[in-house]
Amino acid sequence: MKVCVVGCGAMGSIYAALLASAGHEVFVVDAQSAHVDAINTRGLRVSGASGDRTVRIEAYADVPDRTADLVIIAVKAAHVDAASATASALLTPESLVLTIQNGLGSADRVAARVPAQRLIVGVAQGFGASLPAPGHAHHNDMKAIRFGAHAGLALDAVERIASAWRDAGFDTQAVTDIASMQWEKLICNVAYSAPCALTGLTLGEVMDHPHVGAVSRAAAREAWEIARATGIDVQVDDPVQFVREFAARMPAAKPSVLLDIEAGRASEVGVINGAVPTQARKIGRQAPVNETLTNLVLALEAKP
Repeated sequence: MKVCVVGCGAMGSIYAALLASAGHEVFVVDAQSAHVDAINTRGLRVSGASGDRTVRIEAYADVPDRTADLVIIAVKAAHVDAASATASALLTPESLVLTIQNGLGSADRVAARVPAQRLIVGVAQGFGASLPAPGHAHHNDMKAIRFGAHAGLALDAVERIASAWRDAGFDTQAVTDIASMQWEKLICNVAYSAPCALTGLTLGEVMDHPHVGAVSRAAAREAWEIARATGIDVQVDDPVQFVREFAARMPAAKPSVLLDIEAGRASEVGVINGAVPTQARKIGRQAPVNETLTNLVLALEAKP
């Protein structure tokens, strides 16, 4: 396939490098000029759970005059609208779009700008990815990615993409209920995103912390309860054990919300912890734990 990754940050770099290693024609579009320059000069290096490799691919800071069979939108939620516009310029009538973001709500925004019937939603779990330097991505683990159609795309088309990713070394599966996958990831994310951002602790440190651990567990339970109340068929019986097992796989990892806080960037807390009270209000419920955590992180972001 001809593959374009729009948003070649930590996760996008992993997707690009492994797909290129599997023989696909990969190019990337990213707004970070230093990252783009490093990729074009030295290649894209990915180290960690998938090994240590450097691939030669073309990187662009602006939209190139090219098309792709598969366009992967791997930006954070705040940049989805701009990335969707970029993706639309790369499509042919047969192209597929795969969007992978944390939290809830991004796929609907993508579907407003690209053909919804050509859109696949991805849920990536347990990578612990970061960018140590321009042109270099690292990940602590490599758990699973689940793909599902946003609207109208046949399951066999989704499976063809999932199969290509499996051949590249990912644990991928095409599913019919992507919403349950999104919520299962959200339960893990809310347990650590805001608590780590507020304290500077890693996943493993939060998990066993005598004070913060209780807050983390309460956030996970609350998300699990709202998911079930909303009618989402989450395959989780014990949310506390579920998030403990998640953190135990990569105890030294920092969630992206903490990395954003440390870098002075706006985080995705609004679509992660903030998604729980947003969904709760739709069914006449409240989610005070995650709403409080969200507000505290937003206050931290706003601090001069």
